[in-house]
Formats: sequence, C-alpha cells, structure tokens
Amino acid sequence: MYGELVLVALIVIGLLSRSSIITTAACILLIVKLTHLDRFLPSIERRGIELGLLFLTLAVLVPFASGRVQPKDLVAAFTGWTGWVAIAGGAIGAFLNSRGLDTLRADPQLIVGIVLGSIAGVLLLRGIPVGPLMAAGISAILIKLIQLFMGK
Repeated sequence: MYGELVLVALIVIGLLSRSSIITTAACILLIVKLTHLDRFLPSIERRGIELGLLFLTLAVLVPFASGRVQPKDLVAAFTGWTGWVAIAGGAIGAFLNSRGLDTLRADPQLIVGIVLGSIAGVLLLRGIPVGPLMAAGISAILIKLIQLFMGK
C-alpha cells in the first residue's frame, strides 16, 4: 500500500508542478500496481533506462532522418567555436551519464535522492526531469569531490 500512496503523491506533485512526465510515469506505474502486473516491475526497472535512452536518441536523430540537418550543418559543427563547445558538451555529458549509470548500479539507494532532487528541480526551478543518469553522474562527481576534500 505504501508504494501506491507514493505514486499518488507523485501524481499530485506532477499535476501541481505541471510536469506531465512525472505525472504520466507515476500513473503508468500505479496502473501496473493496481492491475496486479507487479511481475513486470523488475523488467521495467531493468530495461526502462534503455528504452528511455532509445526514445531520447530517436528524438535527437529525427532532424537527420527528416533532412533538416544538412551537410553544411555538419561542417559548421567543426568550423565554429560553438560547434566545438557543443561537441565537448556532448562528450562530457556522455561521460557523466556513464558515471551515473555506474553509480546507480553500485549504490541504488541514491535514486531516492535523485528523484527527490528532480521533483524539487521541477517544482522550484521549472526544470524538466529527463536526466536521472546525468543527475547520478553529477552526484557521483560531487560525492568524489566531497570525499576528496573530507579526506575519505
């Protein structure tokens, strides 16, 4: 019963914060729970990130498939400083995401803080909760830095 109450609370928070992503995710999980399809929760947990990344990658690649990105746009990515910054940002983001995935595998209870932080970011900062891996990667870097400065 606790899980259902948390999901209902997340639905309310998602509605109040106008976050359709949190609301929809909590609704889907609540339906899974209420229809006694709990046996699929481990599969959703295990493959959910992969499916999410697949759909994010599809959305990012659509401009290539639709022809909106032309060869001149690819050349511009290598000839201007903003293109190089974008390439560096993509590389750093990918690195942080891999650190985030490693961190979540090693310390899964961090997901509670990441979810709470994501909700706070949506409510207080009008953010978009699409980056739990990035949040975990940033958390991993911050944890390492704090451990370094604290001498642990």
